[in-house]
Amino acid sequence: MTITLTAARTIIRTAMEHGAEAGMKPLSVVVLDAGGHVIAFERGDGASPGRFDIARGKAYAAVMMGMTGSALRHRAEAQGYFVQAMNGLFDGRFVPVPGGVLVRDGSGAVIGAVGVTGDTSENDAAAALAGIEAAGLTGEG
Repeated sequence: MTITLTAARTIIRTAMEHGAEAGMKPLSVVVLDAGGHVIAFERGDGASPGRFDIARGKAYAAVMMGMTGSALRHRAEAQGYFVQAMNGLFDGRFVPVPGGVLVRDGSGAVIGAVGVTGDTSENDAAAALAGIEAAGLTGEG
């Protein structure tokens, strides 16, 4: 199973709506496939232009390591040298914080990741999870 463009658009739209309804700052949302390639991205009105790289970095770290952004943050706190090494291996595209959410299929296999940025990392993750759920997929944040 893969994340379709239609599902990616649903994830993005719902994550953005969730953020707006919750009074969050403008969000930016990216959806990656299991290989870390961009399926779709949107930057909310008023979001800074650097948000694409942050959102992609959150999702990329999650999908490349098969770990949630929350788990990666804990790993960074416990083993900063390891996360620095991973960031070097992945050409600086590794942002180990919540807001990088894994997407799993019905059998539990990782089929991609969603990265959200713009508000607190925890709120970013909540928006990503809302979007993933709306698309009928399973998120792990």
